[in-house]
Amino acid sequence: MAESMMSFRSSRELWTILLGRSALREPAQIESELETHWERLHQGLSYYKPPSSASASKVKEKKDVAEPLKDFGLRLSKLLGLDELQSVQLLQCYLQEDYRGTRDSLKVVLKDERQSQALLLKVADYYYEERMCLLRCVLLLLTYFQDERHPYRAEYSNCINKLEKDLVSGYQAQFQSLFKAEAPTWETHGNLMTERQVSRWFLQCLREQSLLLEIVFLYYAYFEMSPADLLAFTKMFKEQGFGLRQTNRHLVEKSMDTLVDRIGYLSSLILVEGMDVDFLHKCALEDCTEQHQFSSVPDIVKEMDQLLLTFGDIPHHGPVLLAWVLLRHTLRPEESNPVVRRIGSTALQLEVFKYLATMLKGLGVSGNNCTASTAKMCIYGLLSFVITSFEEESLQTGSAGSQSSHLIDAACEVLSAPSLAEVFWEMKPNMGLGMILDSAIGMFPHKIAPLLQLLTALLSNKFTVKKVYNFLDKMSFYTQVYKHKPNDIIAKEDETLWRRQTPKLLYPLSTGQTNLWMPQGILGQVMIGSDQGYVVRWDYSYSSWTLFTCEVEMLLHVVSTADVMAHCARAKPILDLVHKIISTDWTVSDCLLPLTSRIYMLLQRLSSVINPPVDVIASCVNCLSTLAARMPGKVWSSLQRTGFLPFSSNPVSSMAQCVSAEGMKAGNYGNLLVQIEQPRGEYAVTMAFLKLVTTLVKGQLGSTQNKGLIPCVLLVLKEMLPTYHKWRYNAYGVRERIGCLILELIHAILNLSPEGEDQGSMPTLQSLCIYSLANTEAGQAVVHIMAVGVDKIDMVLAAQPSSCGSEGPGQVLIQMVKLAFSVTNNTIRLKPPSDAVSPLEQALTQHGGHGNNLVVVLAKYIYHKHDPALPRLAIQLLKRLATVAPMSVYACLGSDAAAIRDAFLTRLHSRTEDMRIKVMILEFLTVAVETQPGLIELFLNLEVKDGNSGSKEFLLGEWSCLHVVLDLIDSKQQGKYWCPPLLHRAALAFLLALWQDRRDSAISVLRTKDRFWENLTTPLFGTLAPPSDTTEPCVLETCAFVMKIVGLEIFYVHSGSLEPSLKDGLQRFANARHYEYWSQYVKSLVCHAAAMEDEGVCYFPEQTHMLILAWRMLLILATTHSDVMHLTDNQTKLKLFMDVLDATKAALTRPMSVPCLRLGSMTATLLLILLKQWRSVVATAPDILLPLSLMLECVLQVDQQMMDRTKAKILSALISVLQIQGGEVSLLPQLLLCVCETVKDEALSLRDSTRHLQHSAEPLKDDDSMETDVPRGLHKDHKDGVCVLALHLAKELCRTDEDGEHWVAVMRKVPVLPSVLTAMELSLRSKQNLYFTEAALHLLLTLARTPQGAAAVAGAGVIQTICLPLLSVYEVWNNGASQSFSRKSQDCACWPGVYRLCVSLMESLLKTLRYNFINEALDFVGVHQERILQCLNAVRTVQSLACLDEADHTVGFLLQLSSFSEEWQFHLPKLLHDVQVNLCYLCQTCTYLLHSKKMLHHYLQAKNGESLPPGPLPRTQRPPQTPSKELQPSTPVASARCERDEVEQKAVLAVQCALLKILSKTLASLQHFTPDCCQIILDQCMDLSPYRTLFALSFTAPAFDPDVSPSFGTLLATVNVALSMLTEMEKKKEAASLSIVSLASSEEIQALKSLLMFTMENCFYVLVSQALRCLKDATISPRDKQRLKQELSSELSTLLSSLSRHFRRGSPSSPAGIGGVAILPCPPQAKPTTPGSKGAHEGQEPIIQLVQAFVRLVQR
Repeated sequence: MAESMMSFRSSRELWTILLGRSALREPAQIESELETHWERLHQGLSYYKPPSSASASKVKEKKDVAEPLKDFGLRLSKLLGLDELQSVQLLQCYLQEDYRGTRDSLKVVLKDERQSQALLLKVADYYYEERMCLLRCVLLLLTYFQDERHPYRAEYSNCINKLEKDLVSGYQAQFQSLFKAEAPTWETHGNLMTERQVSRWFLQCLREQSLLLEIVFLYYAYFEMSPADLLAFTKMFKEQGFGLRQTNRHLVEKSMDTLVDRIGYLSSLILVEGMDVDFLHKCALEDCTEQHQFSSVPDIVKEMDQLLLTFGDIPHHGPVLLAWVLLRHTLRPEESNPVVRRIGSTALQLEVFKYLATMLKGLGVSGNNCTASTAKMCIYGLLSFVITSFEEESLQTGSAGSQSSHLIDAACEVLSAPSLAEVFWEMKPNMGLGMILDSAIGMFPHKIAPLLQLLTALLSNKFTVKKVYNFLDKMSFYTQVYKHKPNDIIAKEDETLWRRQTPKLLYPLSTGQTNLWMPQGILGQVMIGSDQGYVVRWDYSYSSWTLFTCEVEMLLHVVSTADVMAHCARAKPILDLVHKIISTDWTVSDCLLPLTSRIYMLLQRLSSVINPPVDVIASCVNCLSTLAARMPGKVWSSLQRTGFLPFSSNPVSSMAQCVSAEGMKAGNYGNLLVQIEQPRGEYAVTMAFLKLVTTLVKGQLGSTQNKGLIPCVLLVLKEMLPTYHKWRYNAYGVRERIGCLILELIHAILNLSPEGEDQGSMPTLQSLCIYSLANTEAGQAVVHIMAVGVDKIDMVLAAQPSSCGSEGPGQVLIQMVKLAFSVTNNTIRLKPPSDAVSPLEQALTQHGGHGNNLVVVLAKYIYHKHDPALPRLAIQLLKRLATVAPMSVYACLGSDAAAIRDAFLTRLHSRTEDMRIKVMILEFLTVAVETQPGLIELFLNLEVKDGNSGSKEFLLGEWSCLHVVLDLIDSKQQGKYWCPPLLHRAALAFLLALWQDRRDSAISVLRTKDRFWENLTTPLFGTLAPPSDTTEPCVLETCAFVMKIVGLEIFYVHSGSLEPSLKDGLQRFANARHYEYWSQYVKSLVCHAAAMEDEGVCYFPEQTHMLILAWRMLLILATTHSDVMHLTDNQTKLKLFMDVLDATKAALTRPMSVPCLRLGSMTATLLLILLKQWRSVVATAPDILLPLSLMLECVLQVDQQMMDRTKAKILSALISVLQIQGGEVSLLPQLLLCVCETVKDEALSLRDSTRHLQHSAEPLKDDDSMETDVPRGLHKDHKDGVCVLALHLAKELCRTDEDGEHWVAVMRKVPVLPSVLTAMELSLRSKQNLYFTEAALHLLLTLARTPQGAAAVAGAGVIQTICLPLLSVYEVWNNGASQSFSRKSQDCACWPGVYRLCVSLMESLLKTLRYNFINEALDFVGVHQERILQCLNAVRTVQSLACLDEADHTVGFLLQLSSFSEEWQFHLPKLLHDVQVNLCYLCQTCTYLLHSKKMLHHYLQAKNGESLPPGPLPRTQRPPQTPSKELQPSTPVASARCERDEVEQKAVLAVQCALLKILSKTLASLQHFTPDCCQIILDQCMDLSPYRTLFALSFTAPAFDPDVSPSFGTLLATVNVALSMLTEMEKKKEAASLSIVSLASSEEIQALKSLLMFTMENCFYVLVSQALRCLKDATISPRDKQRLKQELSSELSTLLSSLSRHFRRGSPSSPAGIGGVAILPCPPQAKPTTPGSKGAHEGQEPIIQLVQAFVRLVQR
């Protein structure tokens, strides 16, 4: 790319660098450039040499230039008359900077004659521009080398010192050669030198002459000109006719007149400057004229006299002649009278003062501001001396009035130079231009304009404003003109003095109005007295400001009369003066209130007359614009009453009404525009109107006033913007200025901060603009402006007399296009999202043929070189389009795509290019990665590497943007001027986009590049300045991007496939303790931001957020990829965790700062993840609860729904810490109180919102509802909501508070239980808020552990809350036993789970409170008896874990209730009987299913098969086919089958365990319904009537059939099943590959063994008790009793022997009950055996003793 071209610096590039528009902005860099190129600047245009044979032969010998380029260079040399070597160099520069094709297209162009000719002409234009830029460089140096405010003054000054010697002589020679040069012809310069090209050459010739003279003029403004040089210049200019007698004057066209005039102006100025009039004036004042250089050269003076006597035929001669008259008159007044008079009269005949005014205006419009101001300084000296030296009358010829006005015009132009106004006020009043002011005062107020014109020019700063104000405030003369002598005066005999006899009002105004009163006895001097009239100057003191008020008041009175125009002529200078004063110094505006307050009425009256005076109206509006900048509200309210602005007759209610302009009136301004301004083609009022409306908009008036501006803005959008380019214009450039003003107004509206009002259907200024631009002709007009294109802009710039001007037509056009870009960009950004494509978007994105679509036009602005902001804004708009528009930018670019790509990359690669353009290009490409696949492939330019392997490998193409990006991230380039931090950041943002979009082809190339990872990660190894220092924010972004890229690479790429260099980098990162550094830095960032917020400084840059998010991502990755990231050290992890905790604390303990809370929310997420992942580290951490509690207290103060997520995170963190660390909590009372308050408030809010939902007609579907009576915003029930998590935290705290004292204390203070129970009751009734209900029940369950807690729960009315409302939970399903039980996993939240928890709560409360709760428990069981009985029966049909879990909870509750069988029998005898029967059947079902494992397996498969009702399955019961199908492709069949079997076995085991728990509790419950064993054995008279026979006298195996009654066989089978399961568990692991032992952990096995023992003991107990009950029952026949004895004796003896063998092997003894139920009363001397004690003898087992005693009893 660029490096393949030469390193030669073109003149345009040098000029851009010297202007400070490049990347080289340091003074040392500027100095280096000047040092390198000063010789070229010294030579000027001579630097470009004519062709020579030697040079041509050198070109032919050059080997580093291609032959086609050499040939083309030689052709170019002939066309331009330029040295061959320089021609080739010029061509190379052109190809590098301005060529608009690709390298391949260049080859085609050079071969094609027609295309090569077009290229020759383009290079010729480039050459002309190069010559101009070279001269502009010198002009720039001369402009600023003595300007102390310029940053490069010293460097410019050094260079000028080197150039000074013979700079002018060289440039003078070049000027002479230019005006004497013969025009080129086709014979001398080839066939391409057509008439058009000759004209182009001559235009260039004139421009160069103008620039050379400008340089010479500025040079002599600082350096003295010798008399000889003056003579030489005079002769030269005379010969050239001051530009009018060019050698090629036949080529001058009308368009070149401005340039020719400019040459004349500058020629005249050079000669005046050469006479050194300022020094001459000084010599005259000090009476030392001999010191002037011309006093000692009489010969030159004589020659000059003779020469200047021949002058007089050209207006340009005037100032020269006037200056020479001064010089001759001052130096030798005695010997020069005739010559001086003759030359002087010639100067006056040439209307020299009129010429001076015209010249200064011309220079000010089109030239360098410095040239214009220097010219004014020069003419100021001339005029000052002229007026001081000569009487004013002697300077007038012809009409004295016109000469005087020309003199004042010239003086006004001169005094408009900023520094001269102050100089003027510091001078003596009778010197220089002060004499003109005196003259103007002499005719004031008869002639009001001259004085006010001068004073307006004399306003430049606050100092001069005070001077002018005071000057006008204290006037001492009042001049009047009388046609006839008035009657009320007395005159002297000679009529030179008048005295007023009576007082007189000077203005015929009504009484009470402001007026001037001339008292009696005032003297007046008659200045001119004759028959024609009298001019009298009254000696009268007054304030001109009062007079001005009277003048305006008079104009208001005569507005409808014939005198209006005369009064307007007097009022306009007053208004202009007021405007200038207020805009220069606002503080004076209060003093001018009498004037400014009358402007509104003046505007109203003048704009409604038939032929309104537009210039006065424009002045009025300009004044109001200036006032509106400071007090927009007052101006707006007063303006509304004038009828001047457009208005609406109907209230604005909708966008449709706005756009249709229904009821809108154009106002007086609208009528004036259509009837006066458009036909005339002059638009002073329109420009003033646009400025006024823009000022009002910028004044942020507020919503109501802004709505009043809608008609004004609508007029602009509907009537002006679409058509202004078609209006008639008298002056060039006005169209562009109006376009600029319109766009500035729209730009201001689009940049308004969003109004606070409801923006429903009511349109706002902003929404009106957005709608109009998107959908009406206004948008098409803006598109039309953007489509101007780079070529037209370059053409306008080239046509300007000087490109240095900041206000030329080219600059205005550029500004207008830039505003159009900005307006379009903002419109698209702010436009509400819509499915339909708006006309604006359509116009922007439509594909046009032949490259005329707008996307190509926008992209081609990259070729613009004058203003860097223009291409930058064009790219910004392209970026916006690439993001939002459904189109392919690549397709729109068509055949130009590659060339535009090359231009983008050339500018991106250039080291001198403006950095902001480079950043914008990279940002555009970053967006394109995601949205423009075709375009990004074009820019990536990846080529497939030739290889035999099937996998594709890629290489970077020559024109790949990745070359530049890799250069920019190179660690060796950082800190260089061409790679500032912002550019580095943009390059990394682009790389991050590639990684985020997974552009694997580009990533694969990048990650294998040498030193890529090292360069990329360099920022992470640096040390940043502390956050308190002003770190450049983009450095933080840079580090954030690097972290994200590294994180994405680690996440997506397998650890084994990571690049070694990246692994090494991560290792170095860990070894150098950079984890700790960055953790500390991020913490300090958050703490600093929080501290700044405390001080009232809002310090939350986006970059801080980005860095924190990136660091968060990296740490989260480190929790799962710790090996790759080398974050394994627990000490480091602890440090990182504590830093995150501290940062979160710093942010969240500022509850009043929303930014702090947002920051804290981000870090709280990380804190929570680290808590979950680094449990072992957190367990060793110091006290974490204290800061977390503090955070919770602070966050809970924020009553914003926005913070709910943060509150939830802190609550979760507290729960996790309590679970991990456990132990004593020192802050328990305080924390408990805080949490309970939260639970209470949240529960009440949830209750209110649930009620609201119930009472509303229909449930709210979204958060955006417009309901207004919703209490505090609807609280919704979420699994991780604040309310649910607060309940869980309360539960954890309750567990920590073992004795429950703190809880009781808190519950006395905070009504937490009533709030929770109220909300829960409502939730159960409405079957809403599932998660809340579950969490509340968990809390109540935990509370119910302790007596105090249980009493509090019961006392709060838990049974009223739960008992009846719980029916709502399941009654809707109650249409069959099998369907009423959910198959959902017991883990996930569901309403059956709520029911189970309620049953558990009843169980727990009954267990704790015993008799105090028995009535409530019986109420509960009575209400829910159907569900309870269904549940006991359902085990036979539904073996899902959820169903079994409910059965388990139900039986557990019944177990507790069975202890109170007498009370139960008394209250619910039938239910008691039903429960006893169902428990026996349940015992039979469980035994059968446990006994027949195959049958259980079959049932589970059947239930999980086709007949499965819809709903998710529990994890353990998923169909076993799924995993096997997944595994089959990659694993062998045997392995898959084995895995499937294991899954099935685990499912069976889970069900078996559940069944066993149910069985054990069932038998324990039945124990309470059967007689006490000891009592029935020992007490022969025991009453057996309360005890029913529970089991039938049968010894058959248990059946699955419900018709088969449970029998003694069932109980024996139960013992057998338990014993066989115990025996199975004793087997070695290797004996059974899929036994219980292999599927469960040792703890689970131990628990299972204890459970089996418990089951056997209870079963034996029930068996013995029921057998004895039967044996003692008189209703049973003796035969049956005998059979019972025999069967039991036989069966039990067998069982006892098996059991004894089992105990001898060392099995655990009974756990002596589950749920605290004792099975056998142990003898006092017998100690319970420890589980697994092998030394225990079987005779010591109480259960064996009992059974043996029973066997002995029945065997008797």
